[in-house]
Amino acid sequence: MGTILLTGFEPYGNTPINPAEQVAHRLDGQKIGESKVVARIVPSTYFTSVDAVKAAMDELQPEAVVMMGEFVGRSMITVERIAQNLNDCTRYGLHDNAGVELQDDLTAPNGPAAYYTGLPLRAMVKAMREAGIPADISDAAGTFCCNHLMYGILHHVATQKLKVRAGWIHLPQLPEVAARDENLGTPSMSAETAAAGVRAGLGALVSHKTDIKDSLPSLLQN
Repeated sequence: MGTILLTGFEPYGNTPINPAEQVAHRLDGQKIGESKVVARIVPSTYFTSVDAVKAAMDELQPEAVVMMGEFVGRSMITVERIAQNLNDCTRYGLHDNAGVELQDDLTAPNGPAAYYTGLPLRAMVKAMREAGIPADISDAAGTFCCNHLMYGILHHVATQKLKVRAGWIHLPQLPEVAARDENLGTPSMSAETAAAGVRAGLGALVSHKTDIKDSLPSLLQN
């Protein structure tokens, strides 16, 4: 049986409950096809988050690494296509959980400008939609810890020539967080719905060694 390493970030910034952490806990230990999901919660910090996932990869020797985080303002689950070699959290008025603020700093000084995901993103999005969960492909992972961790792990996979498929899923804010006065009007999705969507996506990951060629319609603007 193969292993899917599923990671979720802890609370950060103005997010007291992170949907990625909630979904990771819900799917931990589940069997999908011939693969088992093993979840890890990683710190919402620059560089140490990358080290934490590398350590988990060394421990588990997974066939795939699917990392998750929150993207406030999105109404759907989004599978990221690209991670860029750039960190800039000051634009969001945020710092990581260690108090670090980065602006125009690179994750890997000698790395390429960007990496493409190793996940079959079209197949995963299609599976989520067929399960009745709103989902889309995203070409903008931001410039905070989510993009940083995605890039860091894809750089690790590339430089170490690992036979591991890795990539990122962003989740909408949780309803209980969107209901706070300062967040009213923000799109949200329950942890149960998000977990069902991610599970459907992981099913497509297991059953598709390469991505499908279907052209999926998209209305994603954020």
